[in-house]
Amino acid sequence: MTEIIFVVEEAPEGGYTAHALGEGIHSQAETVGELHEQVRDAVRCHFDPEAAPRLIRLHFVRDEVIAA
Repeated sequence: MTEIIFVVEEAPEGGYTAHALGEGIHSQAETVGELHEQVRDAVRCHFDPEAAPRLIRLHFVRDEVIAA
């Protein structure tokens, strides 16, 4: 595996939540910088070193509501 993709959303109570596509990896943090650290740590814990992805992609999803 060369890359793993996380879907990142703003949490209703503040901060961010992230979950990996196709893997049972979830993380959360208050800031984007903290999220980077938490996601890296979660990936290291989930995979053996030789099987770990080389890249982590964070896909930020944001809902925006506008008046019609």
